[in-house]
Amino acid sequence: MSKNTENIRSKLKRLVSRGILIETEPGLFAQPRP
Repeated sequence: MSKNTENIRSKLKRLVSRGILIETEPGLFAQPRP
């Protein structure tokens, strides 16, 4: 796994924790429907 992928994943996780994104299943991210 490249370092770049790790950086992207940690950014996504941060968005998930803020409620901006949801992780529908491990490794799969989506924007919640308004």
